[in-house]
Amino acid sequence: MVTLHEGKQYILNNERIASPEETAQLSEEEGRKQTLTYQIMEAHNHSGNMEHLQIQFDSMGVYDNTYVGILQTAYASGLKEFPMPCVFTNCHNCLCAVGGTINTDVHKYAESACKKSGGIFVPPHEAVIHQYMREMIVKSGGMSIVSDSHTRYGTQGSVSIGEGGPELAKAMLGKYYEIDYPEVIAVFLTGAPKPWVGPMDVALSIIGKVFKNNFVKNKVLEFIGPGVGSMSMDFRNGIDTMTTESACLSSVWATDDKVKEYFEIHKRPQDFKRLQQGDAACYDGVVEINLDTIVPMIALPFHPSNAYPLADVIADPEKYLGMVEEEAKRVFENNKDIHLDLRSKIHNGKIKVDQAAIAGCAAGSFENIYAVDQIAQKLDKGLGTFPFNIYPASQPIMYELNKIGVLNDLMNYGVRVKTAFCGPCLVLPMLLAITISVSATAPETSQTEKAPVQPVARLLR
Repeated sequence: MVTLHEGKQYILNNERIASPEETAQLSEEEGRKQTLTYQIMEAHNHSGNMEHLQIQFDSMGVYDNTYVGILQTAYASGLKEFPMPCVFTNCHNCLCAVGGTINTDVHKYAESACKKSGGIFVPPHEAVIHQYMREMIVKSGGMSIVSDSHTRYGTQGSVSIGEGGPELAKAMLGKYYEIDYPEVIAVFLTGAPKPWVGPMDVALSIIGKVFKNNFVKNKVLEFIGPGVGSMSMDFRNGIDTMTTESACLSSVWATDDKVKEYFEIHKRPQDFKRLQQGDAACYDGVVEINLDTIVPMIALPFHPSNAYPLADVIADPEKYLGMVEEEAKRVFENNKDIHLDLRSKIHNGKIKVDQAAIAGCAAGSFENIYAVDQIAQKLDKGLGTFPFNIYPASQPIMYELNKIGVLNDLMNYGVRVKTAFCGPCLVLPMLLAITISVSATAPETSQTEKAPVQPVARLLR
């Protein structure tokens, strides 16, 4: 269950929401200073005024759909050397299949800029930008700016922001990021995810509750509570990235021993810092989530906030796919030639799935792909001609999955395993979950319990 608590709220001792009587006895000014967001932003603010911030970031990242214009603007404005670690990834146009050599030429341009000005060049197929930033760059207590909407590194303890080209060019020139201090919403987690529940299910449950009412719009989500410790880092990362779809500004999570282990695995133990809000932290609202109650979810067109329990959609596909068709009439009201016919996919009362993909910064994780392999082993029947593509989010993830035999299993089953690439997120806006076809074979334990610790290889140095 996801419950929204409006207005000023206090979280006491990371255990519970304060009662109205307790709230009346607490200091709002002191309580706001106890949030993780305040602590991190104060350390990066150079204005001397916490109401009107001038942020200096610790690192930044750009990718091949955006970095040419950003670079040209920055060079034209006097850029000589990047003032902080600046990552250039090539994860959106890495197929080099458009306009002859145009994408390759773009990549060479970025590589030359990195050599000239001290940037970090990540070749095509090595990693999607957010996975690289998580594995190699961001620090607990830090702040990063990246030219991508899904910039979220809150699970590492970083308040990071996705922005447009002009702000990235300013950052390249050492200029401040100017913004009024945002409101902060606590995402208070209790319980633990059930078997068959994954990070997307938690994320969609949040998005479905808060997007249409603007509950978290342009605010920072702060993930705290005893439920945080029940989730692995891959699980947390999957939720964190998807918070973009809630319309929030950024996110940050309390850090614990699992975060410490994550930095140790990636050979960066010095970049870990234990972060915990104070004993009476004050927030501008609370999203309370009992993880025990979250069920498998599915997002239907035309936005992830159109989220429904997967079991309901399977049980009554006529109702839910019919709803989407009606919504399509409104969405495409100015183009009468577009007709969405989803109910033609219903055969004998069941939904026929045409294709599936697991990819990107949210889903292409070690644990997600490992879990699919466990399902494939149980089914042991093969995919036939069904197109199912999997894109691990980085070469280290692919390396480890290959080392333990998962990729061989999946390819033998009929899965097409491909390199790190953001393409599916751009061109496949609707993918009915592959879970539909295997929903009767739920494992006895959760995917986070099944997956071994991920000893990610150091391939990105």
